[in-house]
Amino acid sequence: MYYGHMESEKETRALVKLKGQLERITYENDENSYIVAKVKVYGYTDLVTIVGNIPSPTPGEILNMSGEWVNHPKFGMQFKVVFCECSVPASVAGIEKYLGSGLIKGIGSVMAKRIVKKFGEKTLDIIEESVEKLLEIEGIGRIRTEMIAKAWEEQKEIRSVMLFLQSNGISSAYASKIYKKYGNQSIDIVKKNPYRLAHDIFGIGFFTADKIAKQLGFDEKSPLRAEAGIIFKLHKLTDDGHVYYPMEDLISQLKDMLNVDESVLGIAMQSLLAENKIVIENLKSDDAEIQGIFLSGYHFAEVQIAKKLVEIRDFPKNIEENCLDATLKYIQEKLSISLANKQIDAVKSAVINKFLVITGAPGTGKTTIIKAILEISDIVSEKILLAAPTGRAAKRITETTGREAKTIHRLLEFDPVKGGFKRNEDYPLDCSLIILDEASMIDTLLMNHLLKAIPKSTTLILVGDTNQLPSVGAGSVLMDIIDSKAFAVVELNEIFRQAQQSEIIMNAHRIVSGEYPKIDNTDGTDFYFIKEDDQEKVLNKVLSVVKDRIPKKFGYDPLNSIQVLTPMNRGVVGTIRLNEALQNALNPCGFEIIRRNGRYRVGDKVMQIKNDYNKNVFNGDIGIITAIDSENQTVTVNIDGNDIIYDYSDLDELILAYAASIHKSQGSEYPVVVIPLVMAHYVMLQRNLIYTGITRGKKLVVVVGSKKALFVAVNNNKVFQRYTRLKQRLVSQQSVKM
Repeated sequence: MYYGHMESEKETRALVKLKGQLERITYENDENSYIVAKVKVYGYTDLVTIVGNIPSPTPGEILNMSGEWVNHPKFGMQFKVVFCECSVPASVAGIEKYLGSGLIKGIGSVMAKRIVKKFGEKTLDIIEESVEKLLEIEGIGRIRTEMIAKAWEEQKEIRSVMLFLQSNGISSAYASKIYKKYGNQSIDIVKKNPYRLAHDIFGIGFFTADKIAKQLGFDEKSPLRAEAGIIFKLHKLTDDGHVYYPMEDLISQLKDMLNVDESVLGIAMQSLLAENKIVIENLKSDDAEIQGIFLSGYHFAEVQIAKKLVEIRDFPKNIEENCLDATLKYIQEKLSISLANKQIDAVKSAVINKFLVITGAPGTGKTTIIKAILEISDIVSEKILLAAPTGRAAKRITETTGREAKTIHRLLEFDPVKGGFKRNEDYPLDCSLIILDEASMIDTLLMNHLLKAIPKSTTLILVGDTNQLPSVGAGSVLMDIIDSKAFAVVELNEIFRQAQQSEIIMNAHRIVSGEYPKIDNTDGTDFYFIKEDDQEKVLNKVLSVVKDRIPKKFGYDPLNSIQVLTPMNRGVVGTIRLNEALQNALNPCGFEIIRRNGRYRVGDKVMQIKNDYNKNVFNGDIGIITAIDSENQTVTVNIDGNDIIYDYSDLDELILAYAASIHKSQGSEYPVVVIPLVMAHYVMLQRNLIYTGITRGKKLVVVVGSKKALFVAVNNNKVFQRYTRLKQRLVSQQSVKM
């Protein structure tokens, strides 16, 4: 295989030629195929360091290189590769290294040694032409032989796909993903419609697909391009939280993005309408008529949510209010509690209404209310289900109530064969009461899936905190429901005595009220502020606090009990830089592999960043890497006690999670939270963001950074506008039953 770029004849003659065997790769960036590697060059005593763009090299391969020697100021002499041709090794040692590199599933370093010992220089020919002879090797049975044969063929196809993609402007990182999706049709499909990649392959966006299309000669005004651009832009807008977008604004942005005129976009939209991929709706906004454009799935979901919520609300409920006061008295005695007036109102509303929203900040007694509602439901023999949007939130409900709670995804039972949830209107949930906690996190699509599975005879209670950040997914479901004034809502605002002893809770309430938090750092407090304005010093102090100061003073385990939360992903104290630093501080020596999005080591804390229904893991789930199998090219991650197996090609679904964004922390609760806060985060410094971060801490919160940044965040109560229509769809409904 050949890699490189064209040079003039004069430049070509000036290049130095080297040939050698690739020994090991010390750095690899799959995004641009740049590597730093050690090569055993013929005629050289020491290994030669090479640098350059060589897609998916494999240790053991023979490299025929052309390039130039450069003297790096830090790393010394290196050979900068301009041209490179890779070929399979011919020597026994090279073949062993080649097979033992993890290139072929089913062959690791130990098995490679056995195979090469048996077949010597004919090893690769045996695998290619007479793979059944591998049965002669101890430890290789028919199943492994079939695995090796399949992996060998796949590898050849992946290399072909990789070379095709590389020549058309896409990195080799996605070759195996594309092959896994399309198989032997990969090249034909990409040639026919490269824009499919943006939809079908996780990690490939429209602009990468567009780059490939241009390389393949697609016209800039191609209908496929315009349609793909519209769908891409609408998906990006849903990522920003919008369920729909004003047509006029969308057209303006698309014209700039695609460099096409409005007529091309109009034709593309008509095609998308005909294919039911989008919906255009005439909407009233501030007494003006506008057109809103929806992805069809979001439009359907929003309409169905409004319809189903009203159905649930209006379905008759048999109650005996005469006994309610006596029942409440009995429950309080049983639980040894004394409910405040607002809490009593909440419990009564839960008994009277078919649909109820309970909101309140930490310390206002939401958990106590849930317990009381559960006790009453037991008395009347109701079948109860408890749920939350995330695994950590569900686990917390289980711990506080003593009853099993599930994530919504697990409650709805994903079917990997059919590719959807088993629970729906045809196979509804068997319950008479559902309590959904952390309801501010639930987005439009997930809410629709949940409501489809809830019988209209069931009582539904949403519990949440409207002061938190809105859902990561599109929509503003909880706020739209409350703002519609179409349903019973109980808002809790009294802070109970026990909660008043926590500065975390008191500061959270101060922030909600626009007041500066109390930061006196007295002994015994659970809220500390460490002042530092310089970003690099903030980074170093975060490392010190996590690794040394908190464990020594309070005894918390840095890996399992302390979570760093930060407003942004980029920057000196963004998640990317923090994770690299925390990984090296807390887990410097684990067995590792290097992938496009970083290093993964046994013992690392990692987070899932997309819903993967086949693995039954979801966006925001956190786990620990427990094993890396280079022979089978898999990584095992323990998430909530379950071992999840990832192929190497799926590792872009994982990121390090020593530090996480505050957005990703929603619904979670950690014993200790450490938050770096600097003015470089200015664009993200909002009241609901800092409030959400602080309220994730259960026992201890430490903020490290600038007092000015904290002041800016507390005083910025502007809420980013999301374009949704759920409130308007609900607002015309009947008056709420009280």
